[in-house]
Amino acid sequence: MGVVTVSAAYGAAGAEVAPAVARRLGLPFHDRAIAAQVAGRLGVPVSEAEANDETVVRGLWRLVASLGTMPDPVGGVLPTSALPDARAYRQQTERILREIADGAGGVVLGRGGALVLADRADTLHVRLDGPRARRLDSAVLRSGRSVEDVQREMEANDRSREAYVRHFYRCDPASARHYHLVIDSTVLPVPTVVDLVVTAAEARGITGY
Repeated sequence: MGVVTVSAAYGAAGAEVAPAVARRLGLPFHDRAIAAQVAGRLGVPVSEAEANDETVVRGLWRLVASLGTMPDPVGGVLPTSALPDARAYRQQTERILREIADGAGGVVLGRGGALVLADRADTLHVRLDGPRARRLDSAVLRSGRSVEDVQREMEANDRSREAYVRHFYRCDPASARHYHLVIDSTVLPVPTVVDLVVTAAEARGITGY
């Protein structure tokens, strides 16, 4: 079995590539299900767990919990005493990632998977990235939204993902040293990117068949 972790910068087609790789390899795709499991273990709504997910723009929002208060999306602040802090979400997410690796394996998008599972031999860690301008063009084309809207979201997303990883793992999530395979997915068609990842995964003996 084994695990393929996919870290994807905004606009780098991670949401298309990761599930396609899972289908090709015959492995489960773990995305929203991870947030649901975290929520169940912490006794919070799934939306709360997703808000702490490094793949969601709002992911950085909870980090202020370590300062004693956090912003309420509708205004004001919420006391943190009744809510799990960011570390609790991170710890549960790491536990689930290790359970996936110990079990049926799969393809994981985001969640710092390459860092959490860095010491395992039965993994392939992939980074999808590309120059900011090309990622922006790609995201605009896929979404059909205005350049201004997408640019704002991309900048916020890039900052929150980097902050999440730097805060908890003290490293740069874009550094090639964390990955076996780094692809500029802004210059290659999605099927080609999928082919490259699948070939690398199979070379490491990762398959569900």
